[in-house]
Amino acid sequence: MALVTTREMFKKAYDGGYAVGAFNVNNMEIVQGITEAAAQERSPVILQVSAGARRYANHTYLMKLVEAAALEVDIPMALHLDHGADFEICKSCIDGGFTSVMIDGSRFAFEENIALTKKVVEYAHEKGVVVEGELGKLAGVEDEVEVHEENALYTNPDEVEEFVARTGVDSLAIAIGTSHGAFKFKPGQRPQLRFDILAEIEKRLPNYPIVLHGSSSVNQKYVADIRKYGGILDDAIGIPEEMLRKAAQSAVCKINIDSDVRLAMTAAVRRDLAEHQGHFDPREYLRPARDNVRELVRHKIQHVLGSSGQA
Repeated sequence: MALVTTREMFKKAYDGGYAVGAFNVNNMEIVQGITEAAAQERSPVILQVSAGARRYANHTYLMKLVEAAALEVDIPMALHLDHGADFEICKSCIDGGFTSVMIDGSRFAFEENIALTKKVVEYAHEKGVVVEGELGKLAGVEDEVEVHEENALYTNPDEVEEFVARTGVDSLAIAIGTSHGAFKFKPGQRPQLRFDILAEIEKRLPNYPIVLHGSSSVNQKYVADIRKYGGILDDAIGIPEEMLRKAAQSAVCKINIDSDVRLAMTAAVRRDLAEHQGHFDPREYLRPARDNVRELVRHKIQHVLGSSGQA
């Protein structure tokens, strides 16, 4: 199936009270694990590529891996740039075959964010590509994004109507308490999403798709495996899945998951190398890593996103 934009995906998700999972990809095994899981669940899926992933794997390699996956599985699949920092990287991805891009102008003042986002939207829409913008700042570290806790800002509902109207952006990432990376909260600190802010944004933007970044739940099984088999990992606390389920039943149509994929893959590799110390063939230790990714994504689709059977 050819790659698609997220426009129809999000319309169906909004009307159906579920969210589409957006999973970051860096190599073949991750692409395979995610898309095989989505195919098994008959779920639409978004594959996300960060600037760091493009540097690591090369734009062309990633495009061909995703194109191969689209030939193998018959489900709606979008290819999305995650946290595009400027117009140039968005343009490169649009010209290079992506069906969706995010321009992250959240580090700028409101007017600068609008100007940058509008510029990307105008170029993307000419090419049939959709655009995600962002208002508010999530704390945490993930690839190119680093925001210290004291600089994090919740999205201001009073700004969302003007931002969307003046930019023409197709979806909006908001900050309501999620956080990038695996180490979101200190031990003993209870994560809490600001559903009051989300509800107010829904009122201001009826029938409009909202995006949550930094939404990994940090499966403690994977954390325990990494520790057990030699990994030094601090206490990692993510977003409770019941909160994400609640968000998926609202205007949130896209939920981003990256750290959970990394933890699942790393746990499998560490376990396999520890239990089979004679393994030196990458196929031997990357196979269980791919299996872990598939298992994780199926769990998210079934128990968090609610998108099973929606392809």
